[in-house]
Amino acid sequence: MIIRLAELADLNACYELDGSYTTNYVWQMQAREHERSVEVRFDAVRLPRSMKVAYPRHRDELLPNWRQGECFLVAAEAAGKPIALLDMTTQAWHGVGWIRNLIVHRDFRRQGVATALLRAARHWALDNELIKLTLETQTKNYPAISFAQKHRFAFCGYNDRYYSNGDIAVFFSLSL
Repeated sequence: MIIRLAELADLNACYELDGSYTTNYVWQMQAREHERSVEVRFDAVRLPRSMKVAYPRHRDELLPNWRQGECFLVAAEAAGKPIALLDMTTQAWHGVGWIRNLIVHRDFRRQGVATALLRAARHWALDNELIKLTLETQTKNYPAISFAQKHRFAFCGYNDRYYSNGDIAVFFSLSL
């Protein structure tokens, strides 16, 4: 497997990557408002049966994201065809790399591909003088939440109805 910056020719294969996933857990949000405070809590809840969830972003975002010329990485097989992508933009004014998309082809999941992409993104961020990485995911995406926690990202917030389908986004941050 080779990790490299994506080329325009890679985008067709990136469009074909299926970002859907199956999960047995979700992060369920509990929120209570008081006169002078707000309490928000997320609990990992086991579902009664596995749930397949569609990827929340639209594929049409990939070309404009790639055109920004920032950190758009692919993991490719020896033959050169991308099997995964990581798309990160920079927020230079506060030194943050924002991971917008991280998709691994279903046949290559749980084999270290996402970890290799994250490692390459981290090197790219350090080379570009960033001090922090942030990633977002749905509260339904327990595999991504577990991935973030495994790689020492810390929960740093949420946005209710963040995605166009109304799903809640949770945010995780990693200091470099």
